[in-house]
Amino acid sequence: MAKSPIFTLVVDDYAPFRRFVISALGQRSDLQVVGEAADGLEAVQKAAELQPGLVVLDIGLPRLNGLEVAARIRERSPQSKILFVSQESSVEIVHSALATGAH
Repeated sequence: MAKSPIFTLVVDDYAPFRRFVISALGQRSDLQVVGEAADGLEAVQKAAELQPGLVVLDIGLPRLNGLEVAARIRERSPQSKILFVSQESSVEIVHSALATGAH
């Protein structure tokens, strides 16, 4: 019996990269992109509404940064796994991201 796909929310403010991620994830039968967001506040709203199993999240977002988004998603959709995808590489940012419980 086939397992249900993991509902996925993709969050990035750079539309070409967001489309690339959605396209790449669309190649996988175990994932289904159910939503996308271009800023932090929209991401929190969509996560609360969609209750995704996975959130692919950028750190550098307008209106609310990805670290704060992760914390708010934890409150509103605690079962969601968060995977940060970012060009941020400072040790402090990486530690802060991992401290949210994300990967």
